[in-house]
Amino acid sequence: MNPPPDDLPRHSWLGSRIDARPLFAREHAALLATLRGLEPADWRREVVSGWDVHDVAAHVLGDCYGRLSRDRDGHQAGPAFAPGETLEAFIHRINQEWVDAHRRVSPAALIDALDLFGAQVARLFEAADLDEPSLGVSWAGADPAPMWLDSARELTEFWTHRQQIRQAVGQATDPDPDTLSAVLDTFLRALPHTLRETHAAAGTQVQIHISGPAGGSWAATATTDTPGGWSLAEPDAGSPAVRVTLDAETAWRLCTRGVEPTTALARVHIDGDRQLAEAACQIVSIVY
Repeated sequence: MNPPPDDLPRHSWLGSRIDARPLFAREHAALLATLRGLEPADWRREVVSGWDVHDVAAHVLGDCYGRLSRDRDGHQAGPAFAPGETLEAFIHRINQEWVDAHRRVSPAALIDALDLFGAQVARLFEAADLDEPSLGVSWAGADPAPMWLDSARELTEFWTHRQQIRQAVGQATDPDPDTLSAVLDTFLRALPHTLRETHAAAGTQVQIHISGPAGGSWAATATTDTPGGWSLAEPDAGSPAVRVTLDAETAWRLCTRGVEPTTALARVHIDGDRQLAEAACQIVSIVY
């Protein structure tokens, strides 16, 4: 990966910028095609514990409303944190409240709303300035995060929920390498934050290699002058302390906890320090 531009020194440890803007319209169209192809019974199929396809579609609609309200309209009102509530608990609570309220909405009405507001979200991101500060990305340890990371994170949110719906109805992961490549690249920006409690000599590198046309290699380097002590911006040393190789399917499922680290470790190839590999495989790229 190339180093980021000099105008983002605070976030250089996150690695080079990702420009996900051209992919939102494509992802929006793919979601609509998936939903319009469902049978009535498919909407009741379980996706994750407690949520069916209808619930996940309603959740994606809530994401669209939230983006437009905050970023386009400057609307700040909404639910507040309960006393002592963590960020994760707050997000899970308000997501559940939204989904519960939308169970009265028909699948056809959900699709119509997603068609309208999803297209507006795509246009919002297409016009975004990648260098502007934006919402924090907790799993990358960046708050505020640059818009390039925030927007890429939002693409992964839409993409992941679409794959979960596909899985629920017996379809495989969408193999489109362009979007999957951007998703994996975004997910791996969690690697420095994942390793923040892992101590190693300065210059030690942990390399993740994802095989296949959408894959690539990411190297986190132990440093003494970056948040958390690890950086994706350092040059490749050529001889990492460990190289972890895995396939794209295992990678995205691990980052979204579709599989647990112990399961992923049984599937990966480790060349080097196993303890560092085990630490790297704790990666999670969602609010979990």
